[in-house]
Amino acid sequence: MLRYLFDTDHLTLFESGHPSVTRRLASQPVGVVGISVVTIEEALRGRLAQLSRARDGPARIYRYFLLERTLIDFMHFPVVSFDQAAETHFQQLRAVRIGTKDRKIAAIALANQLIVVTRNRRDFARAPGLALQDWSV
Repeated sequence: MLRYLFDTDHLTLFESGHPSVTRRLASQPVGVVGISVVTIEEALRGRLAQLSRARDGPARIYRYFLLERTLIDFMHFPVVSFDQAAETHFQQLRAVRIGTKDRKIAAIALANQLIVVTRNRRDFARAPGLALQDWSV
């Protein structure tokens, strides 16, 4: 049963093999940690932006490799949708002063009663009722 929702920063840490994140993730049963469709959006936008800035063959090859690796890494996690319940929470959080993507991730977590796993406590802590953990420490 899904319990945790990785923020984009923790997905990036997972991709880079961060020891604490890797260890904590490995200690969880399969299917307990998910990623949101918003995190997928953020990760793909980042990879595609890097790819568009590739100026030579080696840079293109490497950035396509990173894009492919990110797509493969997505398969390690259940994907949590942005549905009507998330939209309702998103609208309720309109007054919260955090970025739109973080507000969407918070809304998804609140709608599904999930703990957001992030290093970004400063912003996410502004969302009332949102549970947070940082696995990078």
